[in-house]
Amino acid sequence: MSVALEKQDAALKDAAADQRSRRSGGREARRAMRAAPLADDIRPVRAGLEGGSYGPLKQNDQERIHEAVLTLLETVGFANAIPSCIEALTKAGAIYADDGRIRFPRGLVMDTIKKAARNFTLHGQDPRHDMLIQGKRVHYGTAGAAVHLVDVEKREYRESLVQDIYDAARLVEGLDNIHFFQRPMVPRDIPDPLEMDFNTLYACVMGTSKHVGTSFTVRENVQPALEMLYAIAGGEENFRARPFVSNSNCFVVPPMKFAEDACGVLEACVDGGIPILLLSAGQAGATAPAAIAGAVVQAVAEVLVGLVYVNAIKPGHPAIFGTWPFVSDLRTGAMSGGSAEQAVLTSACAQMAQFYDLPGGSAAGMTDSKLPDIQSGYEKGITDVMAGLAGLNLVYESAGMHASLLGFCLESLIIDNDMLGHCLRCVRGIEVTDEALSIDTITEVCMNGPGHYLGNEQTLRLMQTEYFYPAVGDRFSPKEWNEKGRPDILQRAIIEKKRVLAERFPRHVPKLLDDKLRARFGEMIKLPRSGMGG
Repeated sequence: MSVALEKQDAALKDAAADQRSRRSGGREARRAMRAAPLADDIRPVRAGLEGGSYGPLKQNDQERIHEAVLTLLETVGFANAIPSCIEALTKAGAIYADDGRIRFPRGLVMDTIKKAARNFTLHGQDPRHDMLIQGKRVHYGTAGAAVHLVDVEKREYRESLVQDIYDAARLVEGLDNIHFFQRPMVPRDIPDPLEMDFNTLYACVMGTSKHVGTSFTVRENVQPALEMLYAIAGGEENFRARPFVSNSNCFVVPPMKFAEDACGVLEACVDGGIPILLLSAGQAGATAPAAIAGAVVQAVAEVLVGLVYVNAIKPGHPAIFGTWPFVSDLRTGAMSGGSAEQAVLTSACAQMAQFYDLPGGSAAGMTDSKLPDIQSGYEKGITDVMAGLAGLNLVYESAGMHASLLGFCLESLIIDNDMLGHCLRCVRGIEVTDEALSIDTITEVCMNGPGHYLGNEQTLRLMQTEYFYPAVGDRFSPKEWNEKGRPDILQRAIIEKKRVLAERFPRHVPKLLDDKLRARFGEMIKLPRSGMGG
Protein backbone atom coordinates (compact mmCIF):
# COMPACT_ATOMS: atom_id res chain seq x y z
CA MET A 1 0.00 0.00 0.00
CA SER A 2 1.31 3.45 -0.89
CA VAL A 3 2.00 6.07 1.79
CA ALA A 4 -0.89 8.18 0.47
CA LEU A 5 -3.32 5.29 0.66
CA GLU A 6 -2.10 4.38 4.14
CA LYS A 7 -2.72 7.96 5.29
CA GLN A 8 -6.18 7.99 3.69
CA ASP A 9 -7.06 4.67 5.32
CA ALA A 10 -5.85 5.89 8.71
CA ALA A 11 -7.84 9.10 8.35
CA LEU A 12 -11.01 7.17 7.60
CA LYS A 13 -10.45 4.90 10.60
CA ASP A 14 -9.91 7.94 12.82
CA ALA A 15 -13.07 9.53 11.46
CA ALA A 16 -15.08 6.39 12.11
CA ALA A 17 -13.66 6.12 15.63
CA ASP A 18 -14.48 9.75 16.26
CA GLN A 19 -18.00 9.17 15.03
CA ARG A 20 -18.45 6.20 17.34
CA SER A 21 -17.04 8.03 20.35
CA ARG A 22 -19.14 11.13 19.87
CA ARG A 23 -22.40 9.16 19.78
CA SER A 24 -23.93 12.09 17.98
CA GLY A 25 -26.98 10.14 16.94
CA GLY A 26 -25.77 9.16 13.47
CA ARG A 27 -25.81 5.44 14.21
CA GLU A 28 -29.25 5.64 15.78
CA ALA A 29 -30.50 7.68 12.85
CA ARG A 30 -29.15 5.14 10.40
CA ARG A 31 -30.83 2.31 12.31
CA ALA A 32 -34.13 4.18 12.31
CA MET A 33 -33.90 4.78 8.59
CA ARG A 34 -33.11 1.12 7.91
CA ALA A 35 -36.23 0.13 9.84
CA ALA A 36 -38.52 2.60 8.10
CA PRO A 37 -40.23 1.18 4.99
CA LEU A 38 -39.71 3.14 1.80
CA ALA A 39 -42.40 4.14 -0.65
CA ASP A 40 -41.97 2.32 -3.95
CA ASP A 41 -41.24 5.48 -5.92
CA ILE A 42 -38.18 6.42 -3.82
CA ARG A 43 -36.58 3.01 -3.40
CA PRO A 44 -33.06 2.88 -4.86
CA VAL A 45 -34.05 0.09 -7.28
CA ARG A 46 -37.52 -0.79 -8.53
CA ALA A 47 -39.46 -2.11 -11.49
CA GLY A 48 -39.64 0.09 -14.55
CA LEU A 49 -36.44 2.10 -14.18
CA GLU A 50 -35.43 3.75 -17.47
CA GLY A 51 -32.50 2.18 -19.30
CA GLY A 52 -31.10 2.97 -22.72
CA SER A 53 -27.64 4.31 -21.89
CA TYR A 54 -25.99 1.48 -23.85
CA GLY A 55 -26.53 0.14 -27.36
CA PRO A 56 -24.25 -1.85 -29.68
CA LEU A 57 -26.08 -0.61 -32.80
CA LYS A 58 -25.64 2.87 -34.26
CA GLN A 59 -28.69 4.58 -35.75
CA ASN A 60 -27.51 3.74 -39.27
CA ASP A 61 -27.06 0.10 -38.23
CA GLN A 62 -30.68 -0.07 -37.06
CA GLU A 63 -31.92 1.44 -40.31
CA ARG A 64 -29.90 -1.08 -42.35
CA ILE A 65 -31.30 -3.96 -40.29
CA HIS A 66 -34.82 -2.62 -40.84
CA GLU A 67 -34.26 -2.42 -44.60
CA ALA A 68 -32.90 -5.99 -44.68
CA VAL A 69 -35.94 -7.18 -42.74
CA LEU A 70 -38.39 -5.60 -45.17
CA THR A 71 -36.51 -7.11 -48.11
CA LEU A 72 -36.66 -10.61 -46.60
CA LEU A 73 -40.35 -10.38 -45.79
CA GLU A 74 -41.13 -9.27 -49.36
CA THR A 75 -38.93 -11.81 -51.11
CA VAL A 76 -38.58 -14.85 -48.85
CA GLY A 77 -41.61 -14.79 -46.59
CA PHE A 78 -42.84 -17.67 -44.44
CA ALA A 79 -43.65 -21.32 -45.07
CA ASN A 80 -45.97 -23.85 -43.38
CA ALA A 81 -48.92 -21.60 -42.51
CA ILE A 82 -52.07 -23.32 -41.29
CA PRO A 83 -55.30 -22.55 -43.21
CA SER A 84 -56.66 -20.12 -40.61
CA CYS A 85 -53.33 -18.27 -40.65
CA ILE A 86 -53.37 -18.04 -44.44
CA GLU A 87 -56.91 -16.70 -44.35
CA ALA A 88 -56.15 -14.03 -41.75
CA LEU A 89 -52.91 -12.86 -43.36
CA THR A 90 -54.15 -12.73 -46.94
CA LYS A 91 -57.21 -10.75 -45.84
CA ALA A 92 -54.81 -8.30 -44.22
CA GLY A 93 -52.83 -7.93 -47.46
CA ALA A 94 -50.16 -10.65 -47.38
CA ILE A 95 -49.56 -12.67 -50.55
CA TYR A 96 -49.85 -16.47 -50.62
CA ALA A 97 -47.75 -17.74 -53.52
CA ASP A 98 -47.67 -20.98 -55.52
CA ASP A 99 -44.55 -22.13 -53.66
CA GLY A 100 -46.56 -22.27 -50.43
CA ARG A 101 -44.87 -19.26 -48.86
CA ILE A 102 -46.62 -16.14 -47.60
CA ARG A 103 -44.90 -12.86 -48.41
CA PHE A 104 -45.45 -9.49 -46.79
CA PRO A 105 -45.52 -6.18 -48.71
CA ARG A 106 -43.69 -3.33 -47.03
CA GLY A 107 -46.83 -1.27 -46.68
CA LEU A 108 -48.55 -4.05 -44.72
CA VAL A 109 -45.61 -4.41 -42.33
CA MET A 110 -45.25 -0.69 -41.75
CA ASP A 111 -48.99 -0.19 -41.30
CA THR A 112 -49.04 -3.00 -38.72
CA ILE A 113 -46.17 -1.44 -36.78
CA LYS A 114 -48.03 1.86 -36.76
CA LYS A 115 -51.27 0.45 -35.35
CA ALA A 116 -49.80 -2.21 -33.03
CA ALA A 117 -50.44 -1.99 -29.29
CA ARG A 118 -47.83 -0.15 -27.26
CA ASN A 119 -47.59 1.46 -23.82
CA PHE A 120 -49.79 -1.24 -22.28
CA THR A 121 -49.76 -2.85 -18.85
CA LEU A 122 -48.96 -6.45 -17.99
CA HIS A 123 -51.07 -6.99 -14.90
CA GLY A 124 -50.48 -8.94 -11.75
CA GLN A 125 -53.25 -10.54 -9.71
CA ASP A 126 -52.17 -7.93 -7.17
CA PRO A 127 -52.22 -4.47 -8.84
CA ARG A 128 -49.03 -3.43 -7.03
CA HIS A 129 -47.19 -5.80 -9.37
CA ASP A 130 -48.57 -4.22 -12.56
CA MET A 131 -45.87 -3.42 -15.14
CA LEU A 132 -46.22 -0.57 -17.62
CA ILE A 133 -44.42 -1.74 -20.76
CA GLN A 134 -43.31 1.51 -22.31
CA GLY A 135 -40.26 3.18 -23.80
CA LYS A 136 -37.08 1.95 -22.12
CA ARG A 137 -38.62 0.89 -18.80
CA VAL A 138 -36.84 -2.25 -17.56
CA HIS A 139 -38.32 -5.29 -15.81
CA TYR A 140 -36.55 -8.54 -14.91
CA GLY A 141 -38.22 -11.95 -14.67
CA THR A 142 -37.92 -15.68 -15.09
CA ALA A 143 -38.70 -17.92 -18.06
CA GLY A 144 -37.63 -21.17 -19.66
CA ALA A 145 -38.54 -24.80 -20.06
CA ALA A 146 -35.84 -26.47 -17.98
CA VAL A 147 -36.31 -30.21 -17.54
CA HIS A 148 -34.11 -30.40 -14.46
CA LEU A 149 -33.95 -28.85 -11.00
CA VAL A 150 -30.46 -28.16 -9.69
CA ASP A 151 -29.93 -29.74 -6.25
CA VAL A 152 -27.02 -27.64 -5.04
CA GLU A 153 -26.52 -29.55 -1.81
CA LYS A 154 -26.04 -32.84 -3.67
CA ARG A 155 -24.42 -31.11 -6.68
CA GLU A 156 -26.67 -33.01 -9.06
CA TYR A 157 -29.55 -32.53 -11.47
CA ARG A 158 -32.93 -34.28 -11.11
CA GLU A 159 -36.10 -34.08 -13.18
CA SER A 160 -38.25 -31.04 -12.41
CA LEU A 161 -41.69 -31.51 -10.85
CA VAL A 162 -44.89 -29.47 -10.65
CA GLN A 163 -44.11 -28.86 -6.96
CA ASP A 164 -40.83 -27.22 -8.04
CA ILE A 165 -42.74 -24.76 -10.24
CA TYR A 166 -45.00 -23.81 -7.34
CA ASP A 167 -42.00 -23.49 -5.01
CA ALA A 168 -40.20 -21.26 -7.51
CA ALA A 169 -43.31 -19.06 -7.84
CA ARG A 170 -43.67 -18.57 -4.09
CA LEU A 171 -40.00 -17.71 -3.76
CA VAL A 172 -40.36 -15.10 -6.53
CA GLU A 173 -43.42 -13.68 -4.77
CA GLY A 174 -41.10 -12.22 -2.11
CA LEU A 175 -38.12 -11.26 -4.30
CA ASP A 176 -38.41 -7.55 -5.09
CA ASN A 177 -36.02 -7.46 -8.04
CA ILE A 178 -37.74 -10.26 -9.96
CA HIS A 179 -40.78 -8.48 -11.34
CA PHE A 180 -42.66 -11.24 -13.19
CA PHE A 181 -42.79 -15.03 -13.23
CA GLN A 182 -42.81 -16.89 -16.50
CA ARG A 183 -42.81 -20.62 -15.96
CA PRO A 184 -39.16 -21.70 -15.77
CA MET A 185 -39.52 -25.49 -15.72
CA VAL A 186 -41.48 -28.34 -17.27
CA PRO A 187 -43.25 -30.69 -14.80
CA ARG A 188 -41.69 -34.01 -15.77
CA ASP A 189 -44.02 -35.87 -13.40
CA ILE A 190 -47.02 -35.01 -15.62
CA PRO A 191 -46.62 -36.68 -19.04
CA ASP A 192 -50.06 -35.85 -20.50
CA PRO A 193 -49.75 -32.58 -22.51
CA LEU A 194 -53.14 -31.18 -21.43
CA GLU A 195 -52.54 -31.92 -17.76
CA MET A 196 -48.98 -30.60 -18.04
CA ASP A 197 -50.10 -27.27 -19.51
CA PHE A 198 -52.97 -26.89 -17.02
CA ASN A 199 -50.94 -27.77 -13.92
CA THR A 200 -48.01 -25.60 -14.97
CA LEU A 201 -50.34 -22.60 -15.10
CA TYR A 202 -52.13 -23.61 -11.89
CA ALA A 203 -48.82 -23.86 -9.99
CA CYS A 204 -47.74 -20.44 -11.29
CA VAL A 205 -50.90 -18.47 -10.53
CA MET A 206 -51.28 -20.10 -7.12
CA GLY A 207 -47.67 -19.43 -6.19
CA THR A 208 -47.38 -15.75 -7.06
CA SER A 209 -49.57 -12.68 -7.47
CA LYS A 210 -47.07 -11.23 -9.97
CA HIS A 211 -47.67 -11.37 -13.72
CA VAL A 212 -47.34 -14.92 -15.03
CA GLY A 213 -46.22 -16.18 -18.43
CA THR A 214 -46.90 -19.68 -19.70
CA SER A 215 -47.25 -21.70 -22.88
CA PHE A 216 -49.62 -24.30 -24.29
CA THR A 217 -48.86 -27.35 -26.41
CA VAL A 218 -51.92 -27.26 -28.68
CA ARG A 219 -54.97 -25.06 -29.26
CA GLU A 220 -57.35 -27.37 -27.37
CA ASN A 221 -55.37 -26.90 -24.13
CA VAL A 222 -56.14 -23.18 -23.97
CA GLN A 223 -59.87 -23.43 -23.16
CA PRO A 224 -59.59 -25.21 -19.77
CA ALA A 225 -56.89 -22.73 -18.78
CA LEU A 226 -59.13 -19.81 -19.71
CA GLU A 227 -61.94 -21.28 -17.63
CA MET A 228 -59.62 -21.39 -14.62
CA LEU A 229 -58.28 -17.88 -15.21
CA TYR A 230 -61.74 -16.40 -15.65
CA ALA A 231 -62.80 -18.03 -12.36
CA ILE A 232 -59.78 -16.64 -10.48
CA ALA A 233 -60.40 -13.17 -11.95
CA GLY A 234 -64.05 -13.24 -10.90
CA GLY A 235 -65.37 -13.53 -14.44
CA GLU A 236 -64.31 -13.33 -18.07
CA GLU A 237 -64.90 -9.59 -18.27
CA ASN A 238 -62.62 -9.00 -15.30
CA PHE A 239 -59.83 -11.07 -16.79
CA ARG A 240 -60.07 -9.32 -20.15
CA ALA A 241 -59.82 -5.98 -18.37
CA ARG A 242 -56.79 -7.07 -16.33
CA PRO A 243 -55.17 -10.15 -17.92
CA PHE A 244 -52.59 -11.37 -15.38
CA VAL A 245 -51.25 -14.15 -17.62
CA SER A 246 -49.52 -13.86 -20.99
CA ASN A 247 -48.80 -16.58 -23.54
CA SER A 248 -45.21 -17.29 -24.50
CA ASN A 249 -45.74 -18.34 -28.09
CA CYS A 250 -43.07 -19.87 -30.34
CA PHE A 251 -45.20 -19.37 -33.46
CA VAL A 252 -42.12 -19.60 -35.69
CA VAL A 253 -39.70 -22.43 -36.41
CA PRO A 254 -36.51 -20.67 -37.50
CA PRO A 255 -35.62 -20.03 -40.20
CA MET A 256 -38.82 -18.41 -41.46
CA LYS A 257 -41.43 -21.15 -41.03
CA PHE A 258 -44.65 -21.17 -39.03
CA ALA A 259 -45.04 -23.62 -36.14
CA GLU A 260 -48.43 -25.17 -36.82
CA ASP A 261 -49.49 -26.11 -33.26
CA ALA A 262 -48.25 -22.83 -31.80
CA CYS A 263 -50.21 -20.86 -34.40
CA GLY A 264 -53.39 -22.55 -33.23
CA VAL A 265 -52.51 -21.63 -29.64
CA LEU A 266 -51.84 -18.03 -30.67
CA GLU A 267 -55.27 -17.73 -32.27
CA ALA A 268 -57.00 -19.23 -29.21
CA CYS A 269 -55.14 -16.94 -26.80
CA VAL A 270 -55.90 -13.81 -28.80
CA ASP A 271 -59.56 -14.83 -28.87
CA GLY A 272 -59.48 -15.48 -25.11
CA GLY A 273 -57.95 -12.12 -24.18
CA ILE A 274 -54.43 -13.29 -23.30
CA PRO A 275 -51.49 -11.02 -24.27
CA ILE A 276 -48.96 -12.69 -26.56
CA LEU A 277 -45.18 -12.86 -26.29
CA LEU A 278 -44.21 -13.33 -29.96
CA LEU A 279 -41.14 -15.46 -29.51
CA SER A 280 -38.52 -16.12 -32.19
CA ALA A 281 -35.70 -18.27 -30.81
CA GLY A 282 -33.27 -18.95 -33.63
CA GLN A 283 -29.79 -20.10 -32.64
CA ALA A 284 -26.94 -18.23 -34.33
CA GLY A 285 -24.85 -20.62 -36.38
CA ALA A 286 -27.57 -23.30 -36.36
CA THR A 287 -31.09 -22.04 -37.11
CA ALA A 288 -30.05 -18.41 -37.60
CA PRO A 289 -27.06 -16.82 -39.34
CA ALA A 290 -23.73 -17.01 -37.52
CA ALA A 291 -23.24 -13.30 -38.21
CA ILE A 292 -24.55 -11.40 -35.18
CA ALA A 293 -26.23 -8.76 -37.35
CA GLY A 294 -27.80 -11.50 -39.49
CA ALA A 295 -29.21 -13.22 -36.43
CA VAL A 296 -30.82 -9.93 -35.41
CA VAL A 297 -32.23 -9.43 -38.93
CA GLN A 298 -33.84 -12.87 -38.97
CA ALA A 299 -35.28 -12.51 -35.45
CA VAL A 300 -36.77 -9.09 -36.22
CA ALA A 301 -38.26 -10.37 -39.50
CA GLU A 302 -39.82 -13.36 -37.78
CA VAL A 303 -41.33 -11.38 -34.93
CA LEU A 304 -42.73 -8.71 -37.25
CA VAL A 305 -44.58 -11.48 -39.10
CA GLY A 306 -46.06 -12.53 -35.77
CA LEU A 307 -47.12 -8.94 -35.17
CA VAL A 308 -48.88 -8.87 -38.54
CA TYR A 309 -50.55 -12.18 -37.66
CA VAL A 310 -51.86 -11.01 -34.27
CA ASN A 311 -53.12 -7.70 -35.64
CA ALA A 312 -54.77 -9.45 -38.59
CA ILE A 313 -56.80 -11.46 -36.07
CA LYS A 314 -57.47 -8.62 -33.63
CA PRO A 315 -56.05 -5.15 -34.33
CA GLY A 316 -54.34 -3.63 -31.31
CA HIS A 317 -54.16 -6.84 -29.29
CA PRO A 318 -51.27 -6.59 -26.76
CA ALA A 319 -48.23 -8.36 -28.17
CA ILE A 320 -44.59 -8.28 -27.07
CA PHE A 321 -41.77 -7.99 -29.62
CA GLY A 322 -40.00 -11.14 -28.44
CA THR A 323 -36.77 -11.35 -30.40
CA TRP A 324 -34.84 -14.14 -28.63
CA PRO A 325 -31.90 -15.11 -30.84
CA PHE A 326 -29.59 -17.49 -29.00
CA VAL A 327 -25.90 -18.20 -29.51
CA SER A 328 -24.09 -21.39 -30.52
CA ASP A 329 -20.64 -22.39 -29.44
CA LEU A 330 -19.50 -22.95 -33.01
CA ARG A 331 -16.92 -25.52 -31.90
CA THR A 332 -19.67 -27.90 -30.78
CA GLY A 333 -23.01 -26.48 -31.94
CA ALA A 334 -24.24 -26.37 -28.35
CA MET A 335 -26.14 -23.36 -27.08
CA SER A 336 -24.08 -20.82 -25.14
CA GLY A 337 -26.51 -18.69 -23.13
CA GLY A 338 -23.85 -17.02 -20.98
CA SER A 339 -21.65 -15.80 -23.81
CA ALA A 340 -20.57 -12.27 -24.60
CA GLU A 341 -22.21 -12.69 -28.01
CA GLN A 342 -25.51 -13.37 -26.24
CA ALA A 343 -25.12 -10.14 -24.31
CA VAL A 344 -24.70 -8.01 -27.42
CA LEU A 345 -27.41 -9.90 -29.32
CA THR A 346 -29.95 -9.26 -26.58
CA SER A 347 -28.93 -5.60 -26.33
CA ALA A 348 -29.29 -5.18 -30.09
CA CYS A 349 -32.77 -6.71 -29.92
CA ALA A 350 -33.71 -4.16 -27.27
CA GLN A 351 -32.60 -1.40 -29.62
CA MET A 352 -34.67 -2.77 -32.49
CA ALA A 353 -37.79 -2.86 -30.33
CA GLN A 354 -37.14 0.79 -29.49
CA PHE A 355 -36.53 1.53 -33.19
CA TYR A 356 -40.14 0.50 -33.83
CA ASP A 357 -41.40 1.88 -30.50
CA LEU A 358 -42.72 -1.58 -29.67
CA PRO A 359 -42.76 -3.32 -26.27
CA GLY A 360 -39.70 -5.57 -26.31
CA GLY A 361 -38.75 -8.75 -24.51
CA SER A 362 -35.63 -10.87 -24.89
CA ALA A 363 -33.48 -13.26 -22.90
CA ALA A 364 -30.44 -12.79 -20.66
CA GLY A 365 -29.02 -14.48 -17.57
CA MET A 366 -28.85 -17.95 -19.16
CA THR A 367 -25.52 -19.03 -17.74
CA ASP A 368 -23.74 -22.05 -19.17
CA SER A 369 -22.56 -22.96 -15.67
CA LYS A 370 -24.23 -25.95 -14.05
CA LEU A 371 -24.17 -24.52 -10.52
CA PRO A 372 -24.38 -21.08 -8.87
CA ASP A 373 -20.65 -20.41 -8.95
CA ILE A 374 -18.20 -17.76 -10.13
CA GLN A 375 -18.89 -18.50 -13.80
CA SER A 376 -22.61 -18.25 -13.17
CA GLY A 377 -22.11 -14.90 -11.47
CA TYR A 378 -20.12 -13.22 -14.19
CA GLU A 379 -22.18 -14.63 -17.07
CA LYS A 380 -25.50 -13.68 -15.52
CA GLY A 381 -24.27 -10.31 -14.29
CA ILE A 382 -22.84 -9.25 -17.64
CA THR A 383 -25.75 -10.38 -19.81
CA ASP A 384 -28.44 -9.07 -17.42
CA VAL A 385 -26.88 -5.67 -16.83
CA MET A 386 -26.27 -5.10 -20.54
CA ALA A 387 -29.90 -5.92 -21.30
CA GLY A 388 -31.00 -3.45 -18.65
CA LEU A 389 -28.62 -0.73 -19.78
CA ALA A 390 -29.96 -1.19 -23.31
CA GLY A 391 -33.47 -0.45 -22.01
CA LEU A 392 -35.04 -3.85 -22.69
CA ASN A 393 -38.60 -3.76 -21.33
CA LEU A 394 -38.81 -7.41 -20.29
CA VAL A 395 -35.66 -9.38 -19.53
CA TYR A 396 -36.68 -13.03 -19.55
CA GLU A 397 -34.59 -15.93 -18.14
CA SER A 398 -32.80 -13.39 -15.93
CA ALA A 399 -32.87 -15.39 -12.69
CA GLY A 400 -32.49 -19.00 -11.63
CA MET A 401 -31.47 -20.57 -14.93
CA HIS A 402 -28.41 -22.77 -15.49
CA ALA A 403 -26.83 -24.98 -18.15
CA SER A 404 -28.17 -22.82 -21.00
CA LEU A 405 -31.82 -23.43 -20.07
CA LEU A 406 -31.53 -27.11 -19.11
CA GLY A 407 -31.46 -26.63 -15.33
CA PHE A 408 -33.21 -24.35 -12.85
CA CYS A 409 -32.03 -23.60 -9.31
CA LEU A 410 -34.16 -22.29 -6.45
CA GLU A 411 -31.15 -21.03 -4.52
CA SER A 412 -30.09 -19.07 -7.59
CA LEU A 413 -33.37 -17.17 -7.51
CA ILE A 414 -32.31 -15.77 -4.14
CA ILE A 415 -28.73 -15.02 -5.22
CA ASP A 416 -29.86 -13.59 -8.56
CA ASN A 417 -32.33 -11.29 -6.83
CA ASP A 418 -29.29 -9.58 -5.28
CA MET A 419 -27.52 -9.55 -8.63
CA LEU A 420 -30.54 -7.99 -10.35
CA GLY A 421 -30.61 -5.30 -7.67
CA HIS A 422 -27.09 -4.39 -8.72
CA CYS A 423 -28.19 -4.41 -12.37
CA LEU A 424 -31.12 -2.12 -11.65
CA ARG A 425 -28.88 0.27 -9.76
CA CYS A 426 -26.66 0.43 -12.84
CA VAL A 427 -29.73 1.00 -15.03
CA ARG A 428 -30.83 3.87 -12.81
CA GLY A 429 -27.51 5.64 -13.30
CA ILE A 430 -26.65 8.96 -11.66
CA GLU A 431 -29.06 11.83 -11.16
CA VAL A 432 -27.20 15.14 -11.46
CA THR A 433 -29.09 17.97 -9.76
CA ASP A 434 -28.01 21.13 -8.00
CA GLU A 435 -28.51 19.37 -4.68
CA ALA A 436 -26.69 16.21 -5.80
CA LEU A 437 -23.65 18.22 -6.85
CA SER A 438 -23.23 18.73 -3.10
CA ILE A 439 -21.46 22.10 -3.09
CA ASP A 440 -23.08 23.17 0.19
CA THR A 441 -22.46 19.78 1.79
CA ILE A 442 -18.79 19.71 0.81
CA THR A 443 -18.37 23.30 1.99
CA GLU A 444 -19.96 22.58 5.36
CA VAL A 445 -17.90 19.43 6.01
CA CYS A 446 -14.62 21.00 4.93
CA MET A 447 -15.04 24.44 6.51
CA ASN A 448 -17.13 23.84 9.63
CA GLY A 449 -17.54 20.10 10.08
CA PRO A 450 -15.53 17.11 11.28
CA GLY A 451 -13.83 16.52 7.90
CA HIS A 452 -15.90 13.47 7.00
CA TYR A 453 -19.45 12.69 5.89
CA LEU A 454 -20.30 9.70 8.12
CA GLY A 455 -22.94 11.50 10.20
CA ASN A 456 -23.84 14.16 7.70
CA GLU A 457 -27.52 14.89 7.12
CA GLN A 458 -27.15 14.20 3.40
CA THR A 459 -25.52 10.82 4.07
CA LEU A 460 -28.33 9.76 6.39
CA ARG A 461 -31.00 11.00 4.00
CA LEU A 462 -29.59 9.22 0.95
CA MET A 463 -28.43 5.96 2.49
CA GLN A 464 -31.67 4.15 1.57
CA THR A 465 -32.88 6.05 -1.48
CA GLU A 466 -29.54 6.25 -3.33
CA TYR A 467 -27.81 3.00 -2.35
CA PHE A 468 -28.71 -0.66 -2.92
CA TYR A 469 -27.86 -3.25 -0.26
CA PRO A 470 -27.72 -6.99 -1.05
CA ALA A 471 -29.78 -9.40 1.03
CA VAL A 472 -27.46 -12.42 0.93
CA GLY A 473 -24.31 -10.90 -0.59
CA ASP A 474 -21.25 -10.73 1.69
CA ARG A 475 -20.05 -7.32 2.85
CA PHE A 476 -18.52 -8.49 6.12
CA SER A 477 -14.97 -7.57 7.03
CA PRO A 478 -12.61 -10.58 7.03
CA LYS A 479 -12.73 -10.50 10.85
CA GLU A 480 -16.54 -10.53 10.96
CA TRP A 481 -16.68 -13.21 8.27
CA ASN A 482 -14.32 -15.41 10.26
CA GLU A 483 -16.32 -14.89 13.46
CA LYS A 484 -19.53 -15.91 11.68
CA GLY A 485 -18.06 -19.25 10.61
CA ARG A 486 -16.81 -18.18 7.15
CA PRO A 487 -20.17 -18.55 5.35
CA ASP A 488 -20.44 -18.28 1.58
CA ILE A 489 -23.32 -16.89 -0.45
CA LEU A 490 -24.61 -20.31 -1.44
CA GLN A 491 -24.89 -21.44 2.18
CA ARG A 492 -26.87 -18.32 3.01
CA ALA A 493 -29.13 -18.88 -0.01
CA ILE A 494 -29.82 -22.47 1.03
CA ILE A 495 -30.82 -21.34 4.51
CA GLU A 496 -33.04 -18.58 3.13
CA LYS A 497 -34.70 -20.93 0.60
CA LYS A 498 -35.57 -23.44 3.32
CA ARG A 499 -36.93 -20.70 5.57
CA VAL A 500 -39.18 -19.22 2.88
CA LEU A 501 -40.49 -22.56 1.63
CA ALA A 502 -41.37 -23.54 5.19
CA GLU A 503 -43.24 -20.30 5.87
CA ARG A 504 -44.60 -18.69 2.69
CA PHE A 505 -47.78 -20.18 1.25
CA PRO A 506 -49.47 -17.42 -0.74
CA ARG A 507 -53.21 -17.01 -0.30
CA HIS A 508 -54.02 -14.41 -2.96
CA VAL A 509 -56.31 -17.08 -4.43
CA PRO A 510 -58.66 -17.81 -1.52
CA LYS A 511 -59.01 -21.38 -0.34
CA LEU A 512 -62.75 -21.31 -1.05
CA LEU A 513 -62.07 -20.48 -4.70
CA ASP A 514 -59.40 -23.17 -4.87
CA ASP A 515 -61.96 -25.62 -3.48
CA LYS A 516 -64.27 -24.73 -6.36
CA LEU A 517 -61.47 -25.19 -8.90
CA ARG A 518 -60.62 -28.58 -7.46
CA ALA A 519 -64.28 -29.58 -7.52
CA ARG A 520 -64.59 -28.44 -11.14
CA PHE A 521 -61.37 -29.96 -12.50
CA GLY A 522 -61.08 -32.92 -10.12
CA GLU A 523 -58.09 -35.19 -10.60
CA MET A 524 -56.78 -32.97 -13.38
CA ILE A 525 -55.16 -30.81 -10.66
CA LYS A 526 -52.02 -32.70 -9.65
CA LEU A 527 -50.47 -30.31 -7.13
CA PRO A 528 -51.56 -31.64 -3.73
CA ARG A 529 -52.85 -29.34 -1.03
CA SER A 530 -50.19 -30.77 1.28
CA GLY A 531 -47.55 -29.15 -0.92
CA MET A 532 -49.36 -25.82 -0.66
CA GLY A 533 -49.42 -25.53 3.11
CA GLY A 534 -52.55 -27.59 3.56
